[in-house]
Amino acid sequence: MPALEWPACLPLLLAAPFVGSVLGVLIMRLPEQRPWALARSCCAAFGTEPAARDLVPLSSFVLQRGRCRRCGDPIGWFHPAVELAAFGIAVWAVLATGKPADIWASYLLGWTLLALAWIDARWMALPDALTLPLLLAGLGITWLREPDIVFWHAPGAAAGYLALRGVAVAYRALREHDGIGTGDGKLLAAAAAWLGPTPLPGVMSLAAIGGPVMAGPLAVRGRQPRMITALLFGRYLAAAFWPPWLHGPP
Repeated sequence: MPALEWPACLPLLLAAPFVGSVLGVLIMRLPEQRPWALARSCCAAFGTEPAARDLVPLSSFVLQRGRCRRCGDPIGWFHPAVELAAFGIAVWAVLATGKPADIWASYLLGWTLLALAWIDARWMALPDALTLPLLLAGLGITWLREPDIVFWHAPGAAAGYLALRGVAVAYRALREHDGIGTGDGKLLAAAAAWLGPTPLPGVMSLAAIGGPVMAGPLAVRGRQPRMITALLFGRYLAAAFWPPWLHGPP
């Protein structure tokens, strides 16, 4: 691992599942415009709030064998899956990053992309409440790290958004239905804010692989993929955005 030692990173890694727990609530509630920042989870059957001992990420799920302590109903794998994913992102960032400031920036980026990808997969949306702050954060972090290049990243963000919007307009004209949402363009603009415009073709190429990869399972399940099938692009764009930040352009 780079400059940081594991003991210095251990508190950051231990905090990751707790962040994942918050992300799980955000993923479920933000698209429905329900409160999520201070709201607590509740039992689906009784509507009661669980005790603090039942809210410890991962361990509570294991100790309760995936069931509500009060009613015995299955809790489901959604929340532990998000918590594990948030922990995995933290480990990846620590292994790839040497400077504490870069680790915090990587955490911010990775966890936001995780939320965006999950929301896109679940709700077919990329909320402005996440994409626009991510764009501004990318420009701000670029200015803090390398002030001279922020004026290169900012026009790149605008160009990335306009390019993907142009593709969306052309698709709409040819197919008479939407293929790419406005959120995808904003996410690509955020990628340019963080990475600069040069890596965008590689990011787009990686993201474009997601469609054919997804078409395979659809065919196995007996659903023939067609041009009208909704192959959500945002999740693949989020996944393709993350590695170049840590490891450089593809």
